[in-house]
Amino acid sequence: MYTPKFLIISIFILFVVGSVSAQVKEQQVPRIVEKEGRHALLVDGEPFFILGGQAHNSSAWPGMMPQVWSAIDAMHANTLEVPIYWEQVEAQQGKFDFSLVDMLLKQARERKVRLVLLWFATWKNGSSHYMPEWMKREPAKYPNITGKNGQAVDSPSPHAKAAMEADAKAFTEVMKHLKQVDQQHTVLMVQVENEPGAWGSVRDYSAETQKLFEREVPVELLKPEILKALSKSVEARGTWTEVFGKDADEYFQAWSVARYIGYVAAAGKAVNSLPLYVNAALRDPISNPSANNYESGGPTDNVIPIWKAAAPAIDLLAPDIYMPECEKALKVIELYDRSDNPLFVPEIGSGEEYVRYFYPVLAHGGIGFSPFGIDDNGMGEGKAETETRLASISQEYVMAGPMMRELAKWSFEGKIKSVVEREDHANQTIDLGSWEATVTFGASRRSTVQTNTRPIGKAMVVQLGENEFIMIGTLCHFTFKPTGANTGKTWQYLKVEEGQYENGTFKLLRNRNGDETDWGGPRFGAVPCVLHTTLVTR
Repeated sequence: MYTPKFLIISIFILFVVGSVSAQVKEQQVPRIVEKEGRHALLVDGEPFFILGGQAHNSSAWPGMMPQVWSAIDAMHANTLEVPIYWEQVEAQQGKFDFSLVDMLLKQARERKVRLVLLWFATWKNGSSHYMPEWMKREPAKYPNITGKNGQAVDSPSPHAKAAMEADAKAFTEVMKHLKQVDQQHTVLMVQVENEPGAWGSVRDYSAETQKLFEREVPVELLKPEILKALSKSVEARGTWTEVFGKDADEYFQAWSVARYIGYVAAAGKAVNSLPLYVNAALRDPISNPSANNYESGGPTDNVIPIWKAAAPAIDLLAPDIYMPECEKALKVIELYDRSDNPLFVPEIGSGEEYVRYFYPVLAHGGIGFSPFGIDDNGMGEGKAETETRLASISQEYVMAGPMMRELAKWSFEGKIKSVVEREDHANQTIDLGSWEATVTFGASRRSTVQTNTRPIGKAMVVQLGENEFIMIGTLCHFTFKPTGANTGKTWQYLKVEEGQYENGTFKLLRNRNGDETDWGGPRFGAVPCVLHTTLVTR
């Protein structure tokens, strides 16, 4: 059969263009996008939600990794957060060893799991214990902080230029190596340092640092919008004390730490544009204590504007949540969900009282959620014990995994609303426009509700249309009431379908048209399930 030459050429062009497009999509660097104040992490060009788990601090070694992967398997996580250590990467000055990085990449790819790498370098929980030995042996060149009364403080000085430059050089080599060996982007993001700041001193009071403190505040911080966000006069000018008053010491420390880490981050980003973030050891978001009561200088909620000005190469500031109380945890989520800051929870407790916050993170447009310390940390825990310990988060990831892309998209679009059971176990309401959903917490059967012994219930609703919803929850009971344009109308469930998502499509398991929706509305037990629900007025 004769085929015209122009047709052969056209087919060839289409084939080449299609192949190139596929390769471009496959090789797209993960990136964070913003629209109308909401954010999404794009992986392979599509919204991605990190169903994560973070290993213990000292677990990224060959002999420890089987336990880590066992925990990831038990959780059904799609991403492992795992440290890499400056002291291992550059054990000898100027000589770089990426064997642990390469091991992590290989093992993650074998399991089809993504990675978030945690750069443990100048700071790890306020100290410098992961600096290489060759730096620890020269304290004069790489000094720690001096306290207000002249005492030694176990925390690196953010004014040590030699340390900053050495850190930036090593981090650049890490990022350069990743660009060379990870073109399929197994690594989604990189955390720069770990919970930076200082315990035991609000700032460095050494003689050299005091001279810097007595200088005028940098012009970058004197912009009206920044001063206003810090509750200071927009006309203020002068030294740190003159501009910031009682907050001067803490704000100076935050600026100094952020500038140091911003320098390191900018050096790495110059060779590899992967998203970068810094995690925060939090302060109490309700009582607003003085800086003597928490890790001063890190990206706590009160100094986020300073960090944004000082470290523009950092894509987001992320809260480590170890406050189980509902009022505090929800306030932290609210404070870090900003139009200029994507919400990501890289560390949170793994108990059931923490797992409930998975839903509010999605509802706030978050890009990921990751319990800390998922592996047994060398304690000899068996597989069955690991699975039991991680059962609560595992159930959520089993539910969310097949619909992760859909959840990430709905989260980005602002279609998700959630409630969690509070300590008083009170009912919660969700405004859905023409409907109001009331959520009662506890195991229920017909009209009887057995209150949960602990506040671990949760619910979320995805609004697909005016009368169409995806409902997900545990240990709770929904009832609906027509409001708005529907006020006063009679109504009923048109359909309540239980099922799961597969390849972007909802697959029906069963219709709930009997006891499962009578007696007030749908009920959810201890294991989360997905209900596709449509309401109709009559």
